[in-house]
Amino acid sequence: MKAIVCTKSGSPEVLKLRELERPIPKQNEILVKVKASTVTRGDVNFRKIPRIILVPLGFLFGFKPMKITGVELAGVVEAIGPDVKQFNKGDHVYGTTTGLKYGGNAEYVCVPEKSKKGVIVKKPNNISFIDVAVIPVGGMTALHILRKVNIQKGQKILIYGASGSVGTYAAQLAKYFGAHVTGICSSDNLELVKSIGADNVIDYTKEDFTKGKVIYDAVFDAVGKITKSSCKNVLNKNGSFLSVKYPTKEKVEYMIFLNELIENGKIKSVIDRTYTLDNVAEAHRYVEQGHKKGNIVITLE
Repeated sequence: MKAIVCTKSGSPEVLKLRELERPIPKQNEILVKVKASTVTRGDVNFRKIPRIILVPLGFLFGFKPMKITGVELAGVVEAIGPDVKQFNKGDHVYGTTTGLKYGGNAEYVCVPEKSKKGVIVKKPNNISFIDVAVIPVGGMTALHILRKVNIQKGQKILIYGASGSVGTYAAQLAKYFGAHVTGICSSDNLELVKSIGADNVIDYTKEDFTKGKVIYDAVFDAVGKITKSSCKNVLNKNGSFLSVKYPTKEKVEYMIFLNELIENGKIKSVIDRTYTLDNVAEAHRYVEQGHKKGNIVITLE
């Protein structure tokens, strides 16, 4: 099978397309023929971690220095291990490989039916492999963080970085929960943020929201670039400051909830660009610039 391999840290040029042996599912694993995967900011950051740091991390947390890249995937179950109960050959699935040496940027990948290090669920019928592949990381991150506060109908929530991967899901989820949503983004992305349901948008290049007169019940920093103290003048006395820098979890229950929203048309994917497997290095280069809108997809069809 073809796969993108990274054996050392560095620039996108360290990513190489290689021919590898197709994996064989273990007792509790499913073999997925990948139709689409992604390149996230996390992938870029991990690629750049010096090996002198990465190797000790591997001993501590049980993963090896990144070999096959990619943490999100969508595809078709090609084979199953004898202990697998929830999936059958031919099922359309999507999820993550987090903690499993990565592995999404390949034609095939084995993932456990159940795992504390990643999640896999059946794909809704009303969404394509390309659109669903970008949902797990950004969707679960936004959901996990938003659930830290009990959003009430009509509360005012500001999403800083509303045009990014986490931000686009955070804006849609907050709107679903009944909040009045204000999105912060650049002028190029104002219409995009409006299109996913934001009630109000602010161009950060022209207006400093921290000097505004609107008081918010919650501020969600979806890009990790602001602090609670910087928001004190616009945050309700009992308001909440949320950030992507907070620890998050991947849970099957999160994916099931997101599936319900997908099936009912309550959330949609925002895709900036698509690349083929042999252009993953170029995708990394683009993500590294820090200006992507929503998500970046790797197609393997």
